[in-house]
Amino acid sequence: MLCRKETNRDRRCPLSAETAFDDTAAPATQHPQHPHHSPRALHSALLRIAPAVGLFAAARLTGLVLMSVWAWHIGRQPRAILGRAWDADWYMLIAEHGYGRVLTWPGAVQSDLAFFPLYPGLVRGLSYAVPDRITSGSIGLLISWSAALVAAAGIYAVGERLHGRRTATVLVLLWGLLPHSVVLTMAYTEPLLTAFAAWALYALLTRRWLWAGGLAALAGLSRPNGIAVAAAVLCVVAYELVCGGSGGHGGRGGRGARRDPRLWAAAALAPTGWCGYVLWVGFRTGDPLGGYFAVQRGWTSTFDFGAGAARVVRDIALRPVALPLTMALLIVLVSAVLFVLLVLARPPAALLVYTGVLVLITLGGSGFFESKPRFLLPAFPLLLPVALALTRARPRSAIAVIAALAGLSFGYGTYLLTLSPMAL
Repeated sequence: MLCRKETNRDRRCPLSAETAFDDTAAPATQHPQHPHHSPRALHSALLRIAPAVGLFAAARLTGLVLMSVWAWHIGRQPRAILGRAWDADWYMLIAEHGYGRVLTWPGAVQSDLAFFPLYPGLVRGLSYAVPDRITSGSIGLLISWSAALVAAAGIYAVGERLHGRRTATVLVLLWGLLPHSVVLTMAYTEPLLTAFAAWALYALLTRRWLWAGGLAALAGLSRPNGIAVAAAVLCVVAYELVCGGSGGHGGRGGRGARRDPRLWAAAALAPTGWCGYVLWVGFRTGDPLGGYFAVQRGWTSTFDFGAGAARVVRDIALRPVALPLTMALLIVLVSAVLFVLLVLARPPAALLVYTGVLVLITLGGSGFFESKPRFLLPAFPLLLPVALALTRARPRSAIAVIAALAGLSFGYGTYLLTLSPMAL
């Protein structure tokens, strides 16, 4: 790819941090690259974001109420389901007692070192600031719900910058109505990762390099697939260092960009969270480079380029299996198609690299196949083609699609938390 100077309007290279806008479709999204952070500007931004975040909150609250009513009907406590079920219990135990728990099963050794530290660290830290009667599970839920709202705001910001307010609002609503969006109301780490990821991507699109690097580091401390955010930062920074900023930025070429310390700082900072925890686990287990991956193998979780997933798909095709496995297969297949559509739409490389790494980790990893839809929850750019299609569709058709998705999300989410025999 040749590097050349060009005007801000003509710049269309998908590797650029700058974005191209459709003047007729989204005139409201054309903000200056470095807007003034005045109270009036902040107030205006909050007014733009509020309807989308409100719709997201209403969707998730509706799903939460329906699940709670059914849980009470069958004699179960909704707060216990949301705050201590499956992986949530591992996180809460780390928050309460620190690392060191190991469970041994036939063919598996499950160590809590597989769980990244930021979320339980936040739970533990907040526990010192609240009354003792508030349990760690309740604190975890408060963090997850807050992170989900911040993530919804970040997803809106990315969608608005790329395609305008209507598409951004639909994008946020779709994210809240995915079949596995019930996870966003649990004491799980997907909301936290998505919050850091969405705002890191927005920082890249608006050339806020230090913010992008810092948020990527925090994402890397949140979940194993948080490395996808660092990959996006490194890719965009590499392009800027090679081809440099132009048009509207003083006409600097690659040489000028290489003198910008913020780019180098972002590249150095982005992978520190993920790499730091992996190395810490390695030193703790006596194998600095391989210890963390040995811990993951104890959970039967490895990256085998999809060989393990292919065996599960074969089993699903040849014999009756539990509903979560069938649904997981359908969701993964739909996600693969959506990724192809996203590639064809030529989004900025920040979104493409981030989403591509998440999809690669999900499709290429073995382990708990039923959890793959959950691993794809942070991959919100996959929903951009659908959001664009619904924005352009007739209102009646769009409403029908969204209503159907809502019914699926609420019903399947209730099933997953109250009736499913498999962990999320």
